[in-house]
Amino acid sequence: MPNLQIPQTMQAIKINSIGSWEELELATHNVPHIQKGELLIKVEAAGVNRPDILQRTGHYPPPKGASPILGLEIAGIVVDKSATADKYEIGDKICGLVAGGGYAQYATIHQDTALPIPQGLSFIEAASLPETYFTVWNNVIDRVGLQDGESLLIHGGSSGIGVAAIQIARQYKFAKVFATAASEAKCTTVRSLGAVAINYLLEDYVAIIKAETGGKGADVILDMVGGDYISRNVQVAAQDGRIVNIAYLNGAIAEVDFLPVMLKRLTLTGSTLRNRPLAEKAAIASALHQHIWPLIEQGKIKPIVDKVFALKDAGLAHKYMEDGRHIGKLMLEI
Repeated sequence: MPNLQIPQTMQAIKINSIGSWEELELATHNVPHIQKGELLIKVEAAGVNRPDILQRTGHYPPPKGASPILGLEIAGIVVDKSATADKYEIGDKICGLVAGGGYAQYATIHQDTALPIPQGLSFIEAASLPETYFTVWNNVIDRVGLQDGESLLIHGGSSGIGVAAIQIARQYKFAKVFATAASEAKCTTVRSLGAVAINYLLEDYVAIIKAETGGKGADVILDMVGGDYISRNVQVAAQDGRIVNIAYLNGAIAEVDFLPVMLKRLTLTGSTLRNRPLAEKAAIASALHQHIWPLIEQGKIKPIVDKVFALKDAGLAHKYMEDGRHIGKLMLEI
């Protein structure tokens, strides 16, 4: 039976027109209808991510059938569910991954991409997890298989993705983690999480990593920068190294000498998350619940939230992210 207290309309962020952060405004939308296997969530918090900015600027449209409202990760309370949703009950507190719709008072989520909020976490902390941890786990663990004793280089080490990747990698025995960042404050955070910090504005990360690894280089590289970093990643990669791109902030086109790729037997790969089939996202959710959620509850991995904005100030959150000032996650409190 539906919860009769659910309103027909809600407040959500609207993109007035493709363009700047100033085009985001709070507007009235219809509360979404649940489909097969879905839950209706009263959203308490939502994460702000780079793909949201890409969507706002017209470069990352939502998948067919997904909500046009921004927002890929939420935390809140189950207030209604479809007859085929049997994993959660009304009143349960969950967080999870959505293909859109997070910047709103209510959102639907498939039960297979929802997860219970880790014990001890607030809604804001819980909502900071899904997009980043789904991404890091799928790419660093599933796709390129970081192993005990290997080294990992993370570009953008102080970002939401970066701080999650450092903490996951540090759970592996004797793993050495390097992370690039753009200021001393960001490098301080990176060091506090157990990584070797490299200020890429002042230091040559290729030379430093070669020196730190006795000339071997990095076994795994997680890159969200692209551009000229693509060829430099090939330079710094170790024999049988794996390079995975998840974004291209400096551009997706680069000139690369593929002879070192052949000689080092490198693997170059990349992925996006939003358009993946439900079954693949569900498998990642299951792995996180099994392997990462217990570490969060034990305090071995922790959410790192830089700043919290009110929903009506989503545009300011986008501006703050575009200015590159954040360390960790930016959140919306609904």
